[in-house]
Amino acid sequence: MNKLSFHILRFGIGITFLWIGIMILNDPVAWGAMISPKIRALLPAPIKTVIINTAILDIAVGIFLIINIHPIITFLAALFGSFHLIIVLTAAGIDEVTVRDIGLLGGTISLAFALWPEKFKIKRKEI
Repeated sequence: MNKLSFHILRFGIGITFLWIGIMILNDPVAWGAMISPKIRALLPAPIKTVIINTAILDIAVGIFLIINIHPIITFLAALFGSFHLIIVLTAAGIDEVTVRDIGLLGGTISLAFALWPEKFKIKRKEI
């Protein structure tokens, strides 16, 4: 991934996470209504608490993607963002509202792979 496209993707996804987190904090009850009843029954805390914590996670991921202070921090933000989106798609299901999360998931996975730490890469042996 070239440097400019990396920064555009990182910043765009960061703004999206930040914005969604703020929107969730403004009306956590409405956002909690998007969670399917089956998943809601499995939650370890009241729905409002879970949704507020989700908003805080979204805001943190967004901020760390935007500021890009260190490759490992940005990698972890992209990784957490990816896992979070997988959970969102599982909890809310795929519909006309969450279908955009598939694109965001692709973007966060791309960022995570672009920043994958060298020490975790599999070394191929030359023959």
